[in-house]
Amino acid sequence: MSAELDLSPPEVPEPTFLESLLRCGLFLGAIFQLICILAVILPMTKGHDQEETESSDGKAPEQIKKPKGPAPQIRQKPKKESKKKR
Repeated sequence: MSAELDLSPPEVPEPTFLESLLRCGLFLGAIFQLICILAVILPMTKGHDQEETESSDGKAPEQIKKPKGPAPQIRQKPKKESKKKR
């Protein structure tokens, strides 16, 4: 039990250029994902606050809406009746 223990850290080779590039890419991808998540969350809270302020002004929702123009006419094609041949 008098053997000496080797407590020195193991030799780790320095990362190559591709490993460094991969590490930076993963880091930037994580930041991009966080920004996207925040972009989805934050406008929802702002839009909700705007609706509350507009409704507290005392205006009816019908007064806030813009009048619509004439409704577009929808062309309906007549259905063709097919007869089965026996």
